[in-house]
Amino acid sequence: MANTACFIIVSRNDIPIYEAEVGSAPKKEEAAHQHQFILHAALDIVQDLAWTTSAMFLKAVDRFNDLVVSVYVTAGHSRLMLLHDSRNEDGIKSFFQEVHELYVKILLNPLYLPGSRITSSHFDTKVRALARKYL
Repeated sequence: MANTACFIIVSRNDIPIYEAEVGSAPKKEEAAHQHQFILHAALDIVQDLAWTTSAMFLKAVDRFNDLVVSVYVTAGHSRLMLLHDSRNEDGIKSFFQEVHELYVKILLNPLYLPGSRITSSHFDTKVRALARKYL
């Protein structure tokens, strides 16, 4: 597993709907805020790249010191963003694909309002398990 990893899902309206610190490094409040800042700063780059390619997995779109921002853009223009320090590109792609499947299942739930925060503990548990498996 990556030492540092922060995962976030951003809706098409640039609203974060899910956030999780999934790394094995100790949690620090200032580090969490820095991770959020780095991921939100990369949104402009992602928006530009999303319209220039048909690929869903945009790989490494931004770097900050030894941290890398990888992004997966869904067909509905939601962005799955991962801030990490690992070099396992295949694992990251598999992680994004499986989380995308979970996200589609959430969207198919008739009680979920698209664009609202994902508060499901089942979803959170599955995302953290996938992070342990692939990152």
